[in-house]
Amino acid sequence: MKINQRLFDHYGIDTKKDLKIQKQCPNPYDTILIDKRGSCYACECTAWLPQSIGNLQISTLEEIIGSSMHQHIQGTIKDGTYRYCNQAQCTRLRSGIFRRGSDIKYIRLAIDDSCNLRCPSCRKDLVFHTGGAQYNTSIKLADRINNWLENNQESVQVHIGSDGDPFASHVYRHFMRNTPSKKNIKYSVLTNGLMFEEFHRSIPHVMSNLNDLGVSIDGATKETYERLRLGGRWDKINKNLDSIAEAKLKYGYNLSLHMVVQQDNHHELDNMIELAVKYCADNVYFNRIQDWNTGIDFSQQVFTESKTFKQTLERISIKHHPVNGRAPFVHNSVISV
Repeated sequence: MKINQRLFDHYGIDTKKDLKIQKQCPNPYDTILIDKRGSCYACECTAWLPQSIGNLQISTLEEIIGSSMHQHIQGTIKDGTYRYCNQAQCTRLRSGIFRRGSDIKYIRLAIDDSCNLRCPSCRKDLVFHTGGAQYNTSIKLADRINNWLENNQESVQVHIGSDGDPFASHVYRHFMRNTPSKKNIKYSVLTNGLMFEEFHRSIPHVMSNLNDLGVSIDGATKETYERLRLGGRWDKINKNLDSIAEAKLKYGYNLSLHMVVQQDNHHELDNMIELAVKYCADNVYFNRIQDWNTGIDFSQQVFTESKTFKQTLERISIKHHPVNGRAPFVHNSVISV
């Protein structure tokens, strides 16, 4: 089976290694990630396992799932070598915690990187597709995925928002407005939250089957938020968070707040917890800033070396551990990286 060695070299992955792991990672068995070119991956992150198992522009999802390349990658998990996996970045390999795998249960969409923000931690410029070749390709991919969902009879959860904003993207709006209404399809959405109030009523099939809604908000005060979420306004995000909290009562989804922790906001962890409590969030995720080649000077990102910072995270995790489901659970991937 021929792999694209160039991709593995790019991520520094040794494809001849043998990690001798007895536990079986579920991702290559139950997860498919689809990018804007139609390439499909047997993992939830292309940096963790960069080999495509097929392309949705050429083949159907029925043909891609269980393809020879798909089975080949699964074999490297079954034999414990994990030779195509990026142990330097994969959080499952680094934590040693694996959930139980099965047949395809998760479809992760990364078919449009359009967003109404241009956050320095994510991109250099505003990216927004409303026409042209890339837009047309993404619309076709959305339709092919919906066709598969229409025919699929097994339980599956579709995650929207791995690349752009679902409510801002014209492609994702098209997908969500046309997705089939079936009880076996559940959804999870990650959004910057700024257009939720305006558009969520136009996607009733998604909202009525929404398991999880994540809101990425990198500042807990007006000054920090508007500095790090370029194009966003503090009054607008709070108005939308009010709408999100109200809709949570109606639809019953799990709500989480996500914070990319960096030099300009690490002092606001307590404030973020307070924001989560205010808007009835169930979880708060603190994730360290990653280098996406956006020109950020990482020599200035020194906050993770501070003992005070680490102690703050530990204190917050203990203080806000949920009691009777009333407080948000703090997920911290800052100390461990």
